[in-house]
Amino acid sequence: MTDDDGAITPSRRPHILRLAVFAAFLLAMFFLVAVAHVIDVEDVRRTVSATGSAAPVTYVVVSAALGAVFVPGSILAAGSGLLFGPVLGIAVTLGATVGTAIVASLVGRRAGRNSARALLGPARADRIDAVIERRGLWAVVGQRFVPGLSDALASYAFGAFGVPLWQMAIGSFIGSVPRAFAYTALGASIANRSSWLAYSAIAVWCLTAVVGAVAARRGYRKWRTHGRRAPSEAEGR
Repeated sequence: MTDDDGAITPSRRPHILRLAVFAAFLLAMFFLVAVAHVIDVEDVRRTVSATGSAAPVTYVVVSAALGAVFVPGSILAAGSGLLFGPVLGIAVTLGATVGTAIVASLVGRRAGRNSARALLGPARADRIDAVIERRGLWAVVGQRFVPGLSDALASYAFGAFGVPLWQMAIGSFIGSVPRAFAYTALGASIANRSSWLAYSAIAVWCLTAVVGAVAARRGYRKWRTHGRRAPSEAEGR
């Protein structure tokens, strides 16, 4: 390909193909795990329980890997509460959540970072890098509050856009605390037959969902306003 000045520019086709293959792979994994249920979480819990005193560490590692292949985090967190109770279970859930964020981010960076930059172009990619440097941490925190959005899928996208690992780790930890408590406490309430724990978990989940929905709506409106303003400013120049 050549531009208007006759300079040779690299083709975008390989980058588009690479991102399409990566997206198809993630979609296939999501279908197999979240829809077809090829992984039995109950078998996983029994296997982890058999490791004895190493069970908490084992569950962190196994859950981090399962979360990265789209096993729902709510199920993994509830399993943590069933196995370890509300206190240790929350620590295990948060460890697994951070692990999933790091694994998915690394894979996303490896598979899509260069292609994403090539499709965006150097100038736009540099602007996004600057925004990530200033607000990447809070973008990760905010995403964890948005209901219905896959944390693993978001982590893959964050990795492809170059969000640093330290922001992924800290942001996922901070943003996941409310939901980690909610789902883990629900699992623990089943094991302990504790109604107050279940009510507390439901209350925290509802509050988190409301805050996330409001924040997502405000962010979307701000993005639309900025998007309309940018072309008008460019025309004014």
